[in-house]
Amino acid sequence: MPTTSTLRIAAVSDIHGNLAALHAVLDDIARRGADLIVDCGDLLSGPLWPRETAELLMRLDWPSIAGNHERQLLACAQSPGGAPDQFAFEACEDRHLAWLAALPASRTPVPDVLMVHGRPENDLDYLLETVSPDAGAAGARLARPQEIAARLKGLDRPQLLLCGHSHQPRVVRHGPSLLVNPGSVGLPAFDDLHGGFHVIETGSPHARYALCERRAGRWSAALLAVDYDWDAAARKARAEGAADWAAWLESGRAM
Repeated sequence: MPTTSTLRIAAVSDIHGNLAALHAVLDDIARRGADLIVDCGDLLSGPLWPRETAELLMRLDWPSIAGNHERQLLACAQSPGGAPDQFAFEACEDRHLAWLAALPASRTPVPDVLMVHGRPENDLDYLLETVSPDAGAAGARLARPQEIAARLKGLDRPQLLLCGHSHQPRVVRHGPSLLVNPGSVGLPAFDDLHGGFHVIETGSPHARYALCERRAGRWSAALLAVDYDWDAAARKARAEGAADWAAWLESGRAM
C-alpha cells in the first residue's frame, strides 16, 4: 500500500457469478493499475458460474462485504429461495458457504473509506436511487440530496463511500464525501418489486467497475465499461432456464 497521499482503489460490485465478466474486469484493472481492489457484495447469485466465481474470489482474498444476495443465498439452507440464490446455493460447497457467512455487512478497507452494499443500515434499499412513481416507466431515479442526507444521517462521513446493489454506475458528491457506485460487473440490467416495480438499465452489456483515485487528499472516480463475451454468459443463462437473465446480459436493457 502506498505511503504517499496518492491511492488508487478499484471498486467492483454485483458480480452475480458472472465469471467471464469478472475475468475481463481483472484484466482491465491489471492494465490500468490499482493499489487495492475491493468488492461491495452480491458475489455469486445467478444462473451462471457461482462455484467457479467463489473459488476465484476466495483465492484473491480482496476486502469484500456481503450484499443482500449473500444473506438470501445462505437462507436457502433453511428454505428454498429465489431462483438466482437457490441456483448458487446448490452449486456451492460448505467451504464456500462458510466463506460467505464470514463476510461483514460493511468495512473500512483503509482509513476514511467506507464500503456498504445498499444503505449503511440495510442491504436491500438503494443509497443513490429512489424508487418512486415520479420516476416514470423505469420506476427508479437518482436520489435527491435531501434523500441521500437522510440515508446517511448519523454516519461519520468518510471521504469516499463505496456502495453497490442498484447496478447503476454513479458518482455523486455529497457534502464532504464522494459517493461511488461502480455498477455491476456481472448483470447490466434487471427488474425488481422491492419498493414498487422498477427496472434498472445501463443500456449496454458491458461489465462495469470504478477506479477511484486519491490525490492530495481529494478523491475522484472513473466509471469504466469493459468488453467481454456477454453472448457466452447469455447462452449459459438460457441453458439454465433463465431467459430473463439472458436478455438482460446480452442487451443491458430490462424493458
